[in-house]
Amino acid sequence: MAGRRQPWQSSHALLMIPIALILVITMVDQLVPADIHLGPLLVIAPAITVSFAGPWVTGLIGFLAVTAQAYIGWHFGVLFSRNVLVQSLALAVLSALTVFYCVVRERRLRQLAQVRAVAEAAQHVLLWPLPERIGPLTIACLYLAAEDEAQIGGDLYAATSTDTGVRVVIGDVRGKGLSAIGEAALIIGAFREAAHEHTLLPELAAALERSVARNLPDLVPEEETGERFATVLLVEMPDEGRLTRILSCGHPPPLLLSPAGTVTVPVHPAPPLGIGAPTPTEYTLDVFSFEPEDTLLLYTDGVIEARDPGGVFYPLAERAAQWAGSAPEELLHHLRRDLLAHVGGRLEDDAAIIALCRTPETHRHRRGTHMGRSAHGTGNAVPLQTHTLPD
Repeated sequence: MAGRRQPWQSSHALLMIPIALILVITMVDQLVPADIHLGPLLVIAPAITVSFAGPWVTGLIGFLAVTAQAYIGWHFGVLFSRNVLVQSLALAVLSALTVFYCVVRERRLRQLAQVRAVAEAAQHVLLWPLPERIGPLTIACLYLAAEDEAQIGGDLYAATSTDTGVRVVIGDVRGKGLSAIGEAALIIGAFREAAHEHTLLPELAAALERSVARNLPDLVPEEETGERFATVLLVEMPDEGRLTRILSCGHPPPLLLSPAGTVTVPVHPAPPLGIGAPTPTEYTLDVFSFEPEDTLLLYTDGVIEARDPGGVFYPLAERAAQWAGSAPEELLHHLRRDLLAHVGGRLEDDAAIIALCRTPETHRHRRGTHMGRSAHGTGNAVPLQTHTLPD
C-alpha cells in the first residue's frame, strides 16, 4: 500500500504545477497593459502535464487552459474577436495533439511492460534461482548482466542435489549479453540432466562436451563456426566427508575463504567446452578440503576482469577477504556494491558469483534419480597454499 501511495502522491503533487501556471498566467494577463497578451503561454500547461500524467489528466489540463483563454477574452470583452478565437482554437488543437501523443505513449509503454514481463519470465525459467539451502550448503548467488534491461546473459550457473551429494556448475559463454543466452541455456539444460546420470565429474564434463558439440552448430551463425566456446567449473560436494572435488574446463579457479585466510584453489584446467573433446580419463579432477564454516566463492571472469576508470582490474581475492566471516548473502551484498563502485556503476561484461558455505549439519533433503553407470577419471589431491590477506 505504501508503494502505491507514493507514486499517487507524487503525480498529484506534480499536477499542481500546470494548474498553478494556468492560474498565474490568467491573473497576470489581467494586470499587464492591454497591448500585452500572455494567453498563448497557457500551452505550457498541457505540454508539461504530458510528461508525467495520462491522457485523461492531460486532456483535463488542456480543457482548463482553453477555458482560461476564453475567460481572458471574456474579461476584456473580446471573446468573439478573431484574435481570441484563433488563439483558443490553436490551444485546443495543441492540447488534442498532446493527448494523442499521450495515448500512443501509454499504448507503447503497456506493450513494453508486457514484453519485459515475458522476457523476465523466460529468463527466470532459464536461470532458476538457487535455493538458499541445499544439502550441507548455504548458497547465495549474484548475477550482473552487462546488457541493459537484461537479467541474464552469457554467464550461467546451476546447482542440483544428487544421490551422493551436491553438484554445482558455473560457466561463461564466449560473448556477452542476449546473443550468448542460447549457448548458456544449452549448457544449463545439459548439466541438469547429465548431473544425475554420471557418477564422476570427468564423465559429466565429457557429457557436457558432447552436448555442446552436437547442438552448438545450430545456435551459432555460420560465420562464427568454430569460434564459440564456453568455460565451466564443476564442483561436487559429497554429503559425507569434507573432501570437495572440482573440475575446470578453462574456467577461473574458485576462492576458499576461511579463518586462516583467503586461498585460490589450484586447478588443472582442461580445454573449454566446444574446443576439444577429451575423454573422461583425460580430465584432471582436483580435490581439496572444504571445512565447516568455510566459504567457497565461484565466479566468472567478468568479475576479475572488471576495470576501474584507470584500467585496474578488480582485486576479488583481496576484497573478498575483508568479509570472509560474513554469511553468503551478506558477502555477495558487499561484493556487489564494491564491484559496481570499482567500475563506476556499469560492467562491460556479464558477471556472476556464487557463495557456498558448508554448515556443520550434513542432513539434506534427497531429490533426483538414482545415479547411472560409473567411470574413472584422474583425481589429484592438491595441497592448498594459504596466504592471509590483510583486513
